[in-house]
Amino acid sequence: MGGQPPAEPASEEYTVDQLAAKVGMTVRNVRAYAGRGLIPPPRLVGRTGYYGPDHVARLTLVRELLGKGYTLSAVERMMSELPDGALALGVFETLVSPWTPAEPEVITEQQLADRAGIPHDPATIAKLIELGIAERVDDGRLRIPNPDLLRTGLEVIKLGVPLDAIFEMLPKLFEQADQVAKIYVELFRNTVWRQFADAGLPAEGWPEIQRTLENIIPLAGQALVAAFRESMGREIETAAYEELGLPPDEFSSTG
Repeated sequence: MGGQPPAEPASEEYTVDQLAAKVGMTVRNVRAYAGRGLIPPPRLVGRTGYYGPDHVARLTLVRELLGKGYTLSAVERMMSELPDGALALGVFETLVSPWTPAEPEVITEQQLADRAGIPHDPATIAKLIELGIAERVDDGRLRIPNPDLLRTGLEVIKLGVPLDAIFEMLPKLFEQADQVAKIYVELFRNTVWRQFADAGLPAEGWPEIQRTLENIIPLAGQALVAAFRESMGREIETAAYEELGLPPDEFSSTG
């Protein structure tokens, strides 16, 4: 066998330098993560190591998790329980993608005031920053982490609802949203995920976990909207009774 030439790298394999460039890391970081067991050893051809799609997926997942604020120790724990990199990355993207807000915007204070149709007021800007709706960047402009949330708030302002009332309502809204999110997450953890974890996280079960997540996340949103619509109808009807001074049986129900 010794007279045979070494095997050539496969078409989707990379040297450590090519791998680092592909995943947007330094070679030093790639080697460090490999040393911590976050990626499996490369395929050796002579003295050269070649890395494949699984290494790319796992390092991409490491980068994404670190970018979300997880510590390296937490990433290590998660990666030790995950399947091959491609499946792990797929599950992670399924979890976060549907709930990732639109790309953040950077605007001036005056642009924000113009959008709201109100005069520029430093106190209003300070309150938006306090609530986490805006962040100050180095050049003095404002970074809006969740433009969809801001856009909704601006539409409410245009309906004539005072800013003070909106500022008072937002912390309550955020708190309720957190509670609803926890309910759904715990539902998934205590049923589908618990059964999967008790079975030892079998590799063949990950595609089914991903399919479940892909279906349960939009369904959770639809159920929340449906429940909210029904609750909103009851609250509006009750408020109408109270404001008109009529008992419910004297006011035709909206049904």
